[in-house]
Amino acid sequence: MPEQPPLTALNRGLTKFEVQARIDQGLQNDPLPPLTRSVKQIFRDNLMTLFNLINLVLAGLVLMTGSYKNLLFIGVVVVNTGIGIFQEIRSKRQVDKLALLSEGRLAVLRDGQAVSLTQDDLVQDDLIMVGRGDQLPVDGLVRETGGIEVDESQITGESTPIMKRTGDRLISGSVILGGKATVQATTVGEQSFVKQLAHSVKQQHRTASQLLNIINRIIKALTLTLIPLGIILFVASLIKGQSTNRAILGTVAAVGGMIPQGLVLLTSVALAAGAFTLGRHNVLVRELPAIEALARADVLCLDKTGTITSGKLKLERVEGLTSLTKAQLQTLLAQLVAATGDDNETAQAVQAALGTPDLAADEVLPFSSGRKWSGARLPDGQAYVMGAPEFIFDPVDATLQAHIQDLAQQGYRVLVVAQVDQLTTPRPTKPRALGLLLITDELRPHAKATFNFFTTQDVALKVISGDNPVTVASIAQRAEIPGAQQLVDMSQVGATPDYAHLVQTYNVFGRVTPQQKEGLIRAYQQAGHTVAMTGDGVNDLLALRQADCSIAMASGSEATKSLADFVLIHSNFDAMVKVLNEGRRVINNIERVASLFLIKTMYSVVLTLIFIFMTRSYPFEPIQLTPISSLMVGIPTFFLALQPNYARITGRFMKQVMEVAAPAATCVVGYILVIMGLGSQFHLSFATTSTLSVLMTGLVSLNALLLVARPLNRFKVLLVAVMAGLFALIFLFFGGIFSLVNLFNWRLALIYLPLMVSVPPVFYAVQAILGKRILSRIHWR
Repeated sequence: MPEQPPLTALNRGLTKFEVQARIDQGLQNDPLPPLTRSVKQIFRDNLMTLFNLINLVLAGLVLMTGSYKNLLFIGVVVVNTGIGIFQEIRSKRQVDKLALLSEGRLAVLRDGQAVSLTQDDLVQDDLIMVGRGDQLPVDGLVRETGGIEVDESQITGESTPIMKRTGDRLISGSVILGGKATVQATTVGEQSFVKQLAHSVKQQHRTASQLLNIINRIIKALTLTLIPLGIILFVASLIKGQSTNRAILGTVAAVGGMIPQGLVLLTSVALAAGAFTLGRHNVLVRELPAIEALARADVLCLDKTGTITSGKLKLERVEGLTSLTKAQLQTLLAQLVAATGDDNETAQAVQAALGTPDLAADEVLPFSSGRKWSGARLPDGQAYVMGAPEFIFDPVDATLQAHIQDLAQQGYRVLVVAQVDQLTTPRPTKPRALGLLLITDELRPHAKATFNFFTTQDVALKVISGDNPVTVASIAQRAEIPGAQQLVDMSQVGATPDYAHLVQTYNVFGRVTPQQKEGLIRAYQQAGHTVAMTGDGVNDLLALRQADCSIAMASGSEATKSLADFVLIHSNFDAMVKVLNEGRRVINNIERVASLFLIKTMYSVVLTLIFIFMTRSYPFEPIQLTPISSLMVGIPTFFLALQPNYARITGRFMKQVMEVAAPAATCVVGYILVIMGLGSQFHLSFATTSTLSVLMTGLVSLNALLLVARPLNRFKVLLVAVMAGLFALIFLFFGGIFSLVNLFNWRLALIYLPLMVSVPPVFYAVQAILGKRILSRIHWR
């Protein structure tokens, strides 16, 4: 048995001198791990990358040649890295600011006064007053309670609620499911379990971004390819008798062309910018990949209270079922709520209507989301319970059930108060109904418009609630949620329900236990859906953990907020419209423009393989790729990534990429081989063939850019026109800077003009063959 700690005075707590003494001894708790990386980590992770290292090596090789203008590609790398660092730091500041707003606080007794503190203000032996929904940040000892139920699933793996009494120990990370208690902090900081458990619930189920996974696979494949290919090309160039400088420049151009320098940057910047934008709409994004997860969601599971409704309950009236007068029933009800110590929304509604008498009870069973009722033995020696009729009676009397159904259809949430012999679980012994509580809830102001938006965006809405299914369905109908009439009472489906059948058949689920919520979410996922879940109470924890994407209200429990991917700071569900749109915009645009980055990668790999065996030099120098990389890829993709694009995510990233990148790369390789052939036929110099290669590669890339920019609007047409104009100006006036020969030569024009004219028909013909015939048979993911 662990040694009993010195007990802090329950009526006073620690004094400020005792607190300072513990701080001096290092007995202060640690803060939550930050949601964002530090500025130092952002700089380190953006600067110290494999591709940056490769680019530095390439720059060193170019320096050896003395051709300093070919170092321009390093300037592009520096600018790209700088943009990435700036965007992430900007996003970090926004997220950190919102994290402070949503940070949970705990009531702590010090110098006889209750004060609100953050978890890093706690010291050993502090007296913490916890209630339903709180998550304990330290190990502790229950000093005083009428009985609490605790979820220790993060430690034990079991989600079954555990009863704790005075003198019992609590482990950091535990969630209070019901009741109130005063807990003395016994272990804080490094010595407590919280260090190992912080955010562990999120790590148990989250999967990485699909988009980032695909991009990382591409990068991994390139890493294994470009270094050996570069070495082989360099050696082959020397063997063929090329000068060392020419071999180096050709190899640098080939390897540099294989690196999709802006693709990773664009993805991370787009996600960071998305988090920043959502922060301006008071949405805290805890994990950047969650933006993508929500964008892909096609099922949104809603918890009624706090999501469809405001969560502010009102006790409309009490109906007696026995000879007890209304006044006697109201007094009994007020005493029962006071005795249990519950502070959930229902208890608050009763207290607001009937007051809070001062009394204590020896035997208390606080409200539990799984049990769905609470109870206490009052000073008169009689035990009473209050909660959902279906969970108190087995079965509910037919006459009473019919009356409850009638009230539920009118939109009331109906609870029963009953006298019992014993407070046994899961049902009390011999319950006798005394009266009914009729409670109403109000719709959120913009609920109808919000749910209509999701419906039009092909997101199926499902309502999962612990309330009476008829009441839930009535509210869902008021909110104009499709399929609200398809309801099921989950208390009647048995111990092992057929979840697959349930999710196919029903849209509204009532009387759902936390475990059943989790089962329903899993069933939707097993049916191939991406599921988002909203919630604000501890009864939603298991479902939020299971969902692909979880959303919590800032007004909800601390445990729920610590788990969720998104926290709505103003608890305004309308903000979800912005979240979904921002996610779809980011992912759709990245999927579209990624093909432009991979064009250069694909043709560089193929050309390297070809020119290892050809007698001629690699067709580009590093400086010559700069106009293509910047004007046909880097600059336009930055603007295209910011365009509105709210279509549903298709989940076919590689297919979309290959339908543009493969045809474009094929055309580039084809035109360069034609140019090499013409160069041999007409004895053209390397400078001339490389200039023609840049020209044709740029024109093919321009056609790919035009394809990616569809559907066109004025801005996109102007963007493409400006890029084309700048590309032409480089050839007309600044060719020397980029090692390009003058094209004002009529003999040369006889070669390149027909090639230029042929680009659009050739590109779209190849795109039709590869993109629509061959690739359509491949099921890319």
